[in-house]
Amino acid sequence: MASKLPTIIQGGMGAAVSDWRLAHAVSSYGQLGVVSGTALDAILARRLQSGDPGGHMRRALAAFPFPGVAQRIIDKYFVEGGVPDGDRYIQKPMPSHRPSQASEELLVAANFVEVYLAKEGHSNPVGINFLEKIQVPTLPSLYGAMLAKVDYVLMGAGIPRTIPGILDRLADGFDVELKLDVKGLDKADPMVRFSPSRIAKDMLDRIPRPNFLAIVSSHVLARMLASKSTGEVNGFVVELPVAGGHNAPPRTKGQFNEAGEPVYGERDVPDLEAIAEIGKPFWLAGGYGEPSQVKAALDAGATGVQVGTAFAYCNESGFTRDVKDQVIEGSRAGTLEVYTDAVASPTGFPFKVVQLDDTMSSERMYEKRERVCDLGYLRHPYERDNGTIGWRCPSEPVDDYLAKGGDIAETEGRKCLCNALVANIGMPQVQKNGEIEGMLITSGDDAAAVARFAPEGSTEYSAADVLDYLLEGVDA
Repeated sequence: MASKLPTIIQGGMGAAVSDWRLAHAVSSYGQLGVVSGTALDAILARRLQSGDPGGHMRRALAAFPFPGVAQRIIDKYFVEGGVPDGDRYIQKPMPSHRPSQASEELLVAANFVEVYLAKEGHSNPVGINFLEKIQVPTLPSLYGAMLAKVDYVLMGAGIPRTIPGILDRLADGFDVELKLDVKGLDKADPMVRFSPSRIAKDMLDRIPRPNFLAIVSSHVLARMLASKSTGEVNGFVVELPVAGGHNAPPRTKGQFNEAGEPVYGERDVPDLEAIAEIGKPFWLAGGYGEPSQVKAALDAGATGVQVGTAFAYCNESGFTRDVKDQVIEGSRAGTLEVYTDAVASPTGFPFKVVQLDDTMSSERMYEKRERVCDLGYLRHPYERDNGTIGWRCPSEPVDDYLAKGGDIAETEGRKCLCNALVANIGMPQVQKNGEIEGMLITSGDDAAAVARFAPEGSTEYSAADVLDYLLEGVDA
């Protein structure tokens, strides 16, 4: 763990809301900027097909240590001037437990590009955030980020017990494997494997091993990870249920409020004294967007806080300008609502959704959309009758899901997060029926008050404005 630890960790919000520009701004300030590692292969492919405005993708690919890989990606995806309006993006390969060479190359390069750009021009640490639930892309994604010398890896939405050891092995250029959680499998779960030599050939050098921060919601999980992980866990981000994106399910199951949101209680409040006793640095997340809350976290023994929502609508974030304007205006008017949707996510985890017209939070928009699964990050592996592994998603066409042995109850209310989250950053797919994929905005409860950062009459503020506000009164 680095000697100087950040007070503020900027949350890793996917897909590419926490992009390289935001992480670069936060890290340049001296705190920890974090890029989201979600769907970066699709995002790199679409940025190139959009003409790579500013040339940033090609500049980073020019620094990629394996030029042949970079050139193949440019040759396949780059479109001079960008694809015409109304044209479909070329699809990148669907995630699979047996990925093609091209799929692995795109994942490695995409994660390298995002971290490289976030670190460009300064010497401060940068992190990357992954979801444990998205297993198939994890190994090549970690390797790509490490090639760019990422300083921190943060991971939640699951139990990332084997990731610290994987980081150790990747640093030395060794092959790695990750158990794939397959629903209904009687025998031992299969492994997803990755070999750095498949990308690097004979140019394998040792690369730095980043610090690993596990995102947890209880002291029990933190203790288990500290004592039973395959390598060192360097610290924890302790997340409360008011945080954006995916939340841990309540420990008391089956209780909902009148609006249909899962109810969290005293059992869901982490025991900070027990976490402090582990002896690792920890940061508090979810509802810590005020200077007084930063100070309270420090007084409670935390190293600092992780903040996402306050940064989500700043000038440097990846959300489209229209989304930022709508949210900040709704916050200022006191009309913005954030709903904890128990069924929206195909993962089955509660998912925070900002209620905006003309997004998938609207029942009208949800019913209108024709179901399709063409990005596939949240598909679940399952065992087919013949013993092979198949893939299905509760958000795919219902008949397809049922034909793969899925339960119809699991499809009700499910939304296509993969397509929606990429649409949020201005790169929606045009489907074969001509429909343009809609957005679905996720934020923490603090979105309702995010207008406090923007001057009266404006919907613009910077990442530095947020940091100045959060660190007000905090001793250096």
